[in-house]
Amino acid sequence: MNFPDIRILRTRHLRGPSIWTYRPVVEAWVDIGPLEDHPSNRLPGFNERLQSLLPGLVEHRCGIGERGGFLLRLADGTWPGHIMEHVAIELQNLAGMQTGFGKARETSQRGVYKVVIRTRQPEVGLAALEAARDIVMACIRNTPIDLARIVAQLTDKVDRLCLGPSTASIVDAATDRGIPNIRLTDGNLVQLGHGAKQRRIWTAETDKTSAIAENISSDKDLTKRLLSQCGVPVPQGQVVQSPDEAWEVAQSLGLPVVVKPSDANHGRGVALELRHEAEVKAAFDVAQHEGSEVMVENFIQGEEHRLLVVGDRMVAAAKGEMATIVGDGVHTVEQLIETQINSDPRRGEEEDFPLDTIRLSEHHNAVLEIERQGLTPSSIPEAGRRVIIQRNGNMNHDVTDLVHPDVAATVCLAARVVGLDIAGIDMVASDISRPLHEQGGAIVEVNAGPGLLMHLKPEHGKPRPVGQAIADHLFKPNDNGRVPIVGVLGTQATTQLAHLIAWLIHLNGAQTGLACSNGLYINESKIRTGDATHFDEAQTLLINRSIEAAVFETRTIHILNDGLPYDRCRVGVVTDGCHTQGLEDHDIQTPEQLRSVIRTQVDVVLPDGAAVLNADDPAVVELADLCDGEVIFYSPKSNNPVLAKHRQQGQRAVTIVDNEVVLKRGEQTTVLFNLSMPAIAKLIKQEQVSHPTLLAACASAWAMDISPALIRAGLKNFGQPPQRVVSQMAHVNA
Repeated sequence: MNFPDIRILRTRHLRGPSIWTYRPVVEAWVDIGPLEDHPSNRLPGFNERLQSLLPGLVEHRCGIGERGGFLLRLADGTWPGHIMEHVAIELQNLAGMQTGFGKARETSQRGVYKVVIRTRQPEVGLAALEAARDIVMACIRNTPIDLARIVAQLTDKVDRLCLGPSTASIVDAATDRGIPNIRLTDGNLVQLGHGAKQRRIWTAETDKTSAIAENISSDKDLTKRLLSQCGVPVPQGQVVQSPDEAWEVAQSLGLPVVVKPSDANHGRGVALELRHEAEVKAAFDVAQHEGSEVMVENFIQGEEHRLLVVGDRMVAAAKGEMATIVGDGVHTVEQLIETQINSDPRRGEEEDFPLDTIRLSEHHNAVLEIERQGLTPSSIPEAGRRVIIQRNGNMNHDVTDLVHPDVAATVCLAARVVGLDIAGIDMVASDISRPLHEQGGAIVEVNAGPGLLMHLKPEHGKPRPVGQAIADHLFKPNDNGRVPIVGVLGTQATTQLAHLIAWLIHLNGAQTGLACSNGLYINESKIRTGDATHFDEAQTLLINRSIEAAVFETRTIHILNDGLPYDRCRVGVVTDGCHTQGLEDHDIQTPEQLRSVIRTQVDVVLPDGAAVLNADDPAVVELADLCDGEVIFYSPKSNNPVLAKHRQQGQRAVTIVDNEVVLKRGEQTTVLFNLSMPAIAKLIKQEQVSHPTLLAACASAWAMDISPALIRAGLKNFGQPPQRVVSQMAHVNA
């Protein structure tokens, strides 16, 4: 049977926690048409063709949680939507973007499925889903498909759109510590943490990296002078203005010498071990092409090393090797570079390759090195002749464990002298396990924004957790970079409730942001009008460096459209079970389906946080077991059985007893205020604050560790200048 193409009806990128998972995902609605009647075990040869094309599917655990689990599902019979999910995940992995989460669920429309995959980049995820559809159809029809081309295209998207490996290693390490992140641009500028607790990174530079220090490090002559003044061993040398002066200085220093740009990076324009006038003058021209000034220095005998300093510690070290070719008497130097050097899988044009490709049109110092050996790029070296192409910049041997403590202390001193919090120190030494003074070793460069890949993926030796070192440098051991967040979900006066909670948190001394349906606020001042519950508007609070706490009003439709604008919260409030009206477009039609949406607010509560739940709504009460943290119930009915059972377990609740709002923990009772008090009665009448809303606000403030006295004073003086409230409290306490 010739089946029609599977159709992808629509797609959506869920950027925050959603009904599927805490992490960003791509959701696609897929129509498999007549294939609904033809699971995989009823498609002759399909399973074999798919497994032959993508052998990595054997690693997909699926259902049973064991290797080969997905293949068992194929053998038993599963549907194309589910198969597309796994193929799309595998394609992302093949493209270098590791992921493993996915789901496929039927909708109420026969043959239409929601297919969801975790993705770090939506463009890659969507392209992977489309390619997965094509692969599944090709395997069904037994027609050829160019998998290599598909993977190459996805890999190109990953290279162009995803975070670079250095930045990603830091972000991943921060994530492992529970530190949230927000990508601020399409490049590598990333915010770690939220609000006033945030730090920013740009590859291996941080918001601690001094602009002055960076400028100093780019001036090699100035760097060398500062290091020398502080007792750090450096080669002697000076800046020169012409080829003739370069040769004069070389003779005065003593041959051999090094000629290099004063402000270039990655070894470009650096010529080593020069002994003759022609070499020095030619090297001057190459160096001048790569930088603004040219330096001539003593050549230090030994091997090149790169040591990474983070904060006050040396955390990784790599040793370099020369790039060479061996002649065969047939091919030119340029051809041999392609086949013997650039063919190395470690080399590439993108940042995620630990070594650069060598293009002689761009690497003028390589051409100079070749010419020093009496050859040109078009020369054909005789068979067996070894030709040096590049002496530096090929860091691929991890030697971290060999570094002598004195060497580690010296590079840390060098970073401090320049003023860099993260630095790549280039050092020449014969033996990194011995002090520099014993062998005449020296530091030749100090670099800001060093590449991390050589330490993450060395060719020899073990990888080093340099991303973790940088994350630990930015955040102390018990600091997760989070500001307290309160999320409010429901349909019962949630805007009012969000305002009350934000007011109480602000009175407690925190610069408080509020994103709700009537605007965006900071400390009760409206900074943006209109509905601010949407993802982009709400997330601006988390980017604001002044914010010390934030309150977000959320609607179920926003969870379905975008996900929550934050990954976790300290307090999650659910006022009611909401309703399915307006959610038909998402195929949310039953209370059970709605529960999967509402639970998102409870799922994101941190283990040291609390869910504040309406004890009078059975659908909300059922969410309590899903909370990782504490649960605080509220109800105007003090005889509510949910409250009674909760208190018997020693847990917290907020209710009304004899017209008084009380906080209860087990058998302990704290009276907040009487509802007949003029200020409270005014709040209820003029602001139209219902009893449940008032109780939810009290419970949320209590969950935020705000004192009963401040909760009482804050609600009695809602909307008054904070200074007046604090003054009244001080007067009462006196």
